[in-house]
Amino acid sequence: MNHRYSLHKIYEKDQCSFNRADYSRFKFGDTACAEKFAGELFLGFIRQYRDLIVTRPEIILLPSPYYAIPTASNFLCAFFKKNLDRFLFLNGRNASIEGKVHRKQTYVEDYGNMDYAQRMRLIGNDTYYIDRQFIEGRFCLFLDDIKITGSHEHTVHKILKQHAVSGDFFFIYYAELMNKEIHPNIENHYNYFSVNKTADIIQLLGKDSFRFNTRVVKYILLMPPAEFNMILQNISYKQKEELLRLAISNNYHQITAYQKNIQQLNHHFYGNQLTKRSA
Repeated sequence: MNHRYSLHKIYEKDQCSFNRADYSRFKFGDTACAEKFAGELFLGFIRQYRDLIVTRPEIILLPSPYYAIPTASNFLCAFFKKNLDRFLFLNGRNASIEGKVHRKQTYVEDYGNMDYAQRMRLIGNDTYYIDRQFIEGRFCLFLDDIKITGSHEHTVHKILKQHAVSGDFFFIYYAELMNKEIHPNIENHYNYFSVNKTADIIQLLGKDSFRFNTRVVKYILLMPPAEFNMILQNISYKQKEELLRLAISNNYHQITAYQKNIQQLNHHFYGNQLTKRSA
């Protein structure tokens, strides 16, 4: 059985019931915004589905698919879990269990600027994996920040079907585009609403609530040399180290578009030290 819930419904291009500036900061790593949105999402969800949730002996919570670097929605999911587990505790239930949909992401294109067909072609080249035995027959909450075309939900359904997974599946979104006359690139209107230049990234990087996610790592690695150098000059040694570690963990060093900045970042730590295997 499948269910769906979204807190905010988007009907008009120029009207929005959520804070677009905070949403943009959330997408670029501000976990304070993720915590705020998760609280709002949980309250809206539990008001409507309290009776359903308290009757489930076990709940599996899964954020949107990712490889090694968490997405923004992964942080949203973590704070949602905090609220959910508190609710379950107060109602004498077991805490939720966090799961993962694995993906091998290989593209650099701006997903938020695409229509449905383009998105499906792009993510169709990805490799996804889900632990069938882990979720088989269970009540699963798939949580994401926004539903624009439904391409990711379609992909999750496809994975579940391919692995012949049965269960009770609930898709939860902070916001959902309801008016299909609006072009899906409205997603980028929200993504870049308040974060659209290097100075904005530097400001975010300086916040205690900042955490690297897939979007901000890709954005930084695609910067022109002068802007990338500006980033390096304005972040801590620890952040530079983490940025390099995350880039490597997601195999971005194997993607041509990212290699120049990754090599420069690596040179910052190792200089001319030979790190390649000798011939």
